[in-house]
Amino acid sequence: MIGQRTIRIGAGAGFAGDRIEPAVELVEKGELDFLVFECLAERTIALAQSERRAQPSAGFDPMLLERMRRVLPAARARGVRIVTNAGAANPLGAAEAVAALARELGLTSLKIAAVLGDDVLDVVTAKPLPLIDRAGTTADLAAIVSANAYLGAGPIADGLAQGADVVITGRVGDPALFVGPLVHAFGWSLDDPSLIGRATIIGHLLECAGQLTGGYFADAGRKTVPGLARLGFPLAEVKNDASAVLTKVAGSGGHLSLAASKEQLLYEILDPAAYYQADVIADLRTVRLHEEAPDRIAFSGGGGNPRPETLKVSIGYDDGFIGEGQISYAGPGALPRAELAIEVVRERLAMIGVPLDDARFDLMGIDAVDRTERGRPPREVRARVCVRTATAELARRVGAEVEALYTNGPFGGGGVTRSVRPVVAVASALIPADAVSPCVVIVEV
Repeated sequence: MIGQRTIRIGAGAGFAGDRIEPAVELVEKGELDFLVFECLAERTIALAQSERRAQPSAGFDPMLLERMRRVLPAARARGVRIVTNAGAANPLGAAEAVAALARELGLTSLKIAAVLGDDVLDVVTAKPLPLIDRAGTTADLAAIVSANAYLGAGPIADGLAQGADVVITGRVGDPALFVGPLVHAFGWSLDDPSLIGRATIIGHLLECAGQLTGGYFADAGRKTVPGLARLGFPLAEVKNDASAVLTKVAGSGGHLSLAASKEQLLYEILDPAAYYQADVIADLRTVRLHEEAPDRIAFSGGGGNPRPETLKVSIGYDDGFIGEGQISYAGPGALPRAELAIEVVRERLAMIGVPLDDARFDLMGIDAVDRTERGRPPREVRARVCVRTATAELARRVGAEVEALYTNGPFGGGGVTRSVRPVVAVASALIPADAVSPCVVIVEV
């Protein structure tokens, strides 16, 4: 246990492909106790499970080792402990890979904790479970490739209590990545819903990293964020009562504003009175945020109710293939030529037997997103055809027909791209919390 002092915990990543430089800045200048890398989206773990099936040593975030290479030496020198869900489908393999990297870097006496137990494929395939995001049950899904339960903060705190310098998890609730270190540092009970609820809200505010410091807040001409190219990531100064100040490294880019904090507070929240996590049902209704100073937002209030009896499970399943082709038209008549190209490909695909019941025909820059009234004719348009099919061969025909427009369609098309990719879709269900048995495995260097 670190004790009763203020704990400084930083957000080093908000998604798998996030930038590394702000995390390095946090480690070197943030005077942190803990650094968290949140790298696991809903579909990411299903894709990782597919990779692990093809190669058993794979299945963790491919950027994990580069992140560790950049931050681990400085973190060790400064006593910063790292927590991440970048283990994805293979936390133990990730821990072993980080251990090998540590040896390469000449780091010694390092403990890496792998949190296991979120893989509940056996539970989900044992009997049909109702889906919570659509009608039907798990029996209605095509080939299920993964099922991972959202674990809580307990095993993360356990790994830290065992002396881990790095804790690597698979699927856990995003806020739990921050709650675990705070539970360990302050000796909180996970059975205290008020404290855990407030800590969960702090984690929720931090979990998307650069969103809080203005990255997703910025809107040219409407909401100005200074130094966006040098965007710094946030950290929280947390006290024993789970009050906190949200801030960032002095001199870093971005702006930690009251408005951006309010936006992040409500991000992905369906019911402010009941934000369900494995450890608590957090209540955001009494949260108070105020600007203590520039780039310093004080957080207080909030609470929670006892943990739910069920855990959410993210289920990945194979759902066919997507075939895509794109082609550009420019200059006078660009729009009508692109429209003609779309109609030609639509008719040709129907002629060769490609089903079009799940297809998109878009004019990018015209109607791919915004389908409101058009303005003056554009000078350049990119036509996009995208069809979901049952087989890879049918998907291949989509791009082939778009490419054939070079000489078999309107004149002047160029810059064709084509692709075929398998679809790993995601559904959600609930399982009893006691059906999961998390555990921690320590890998030592």
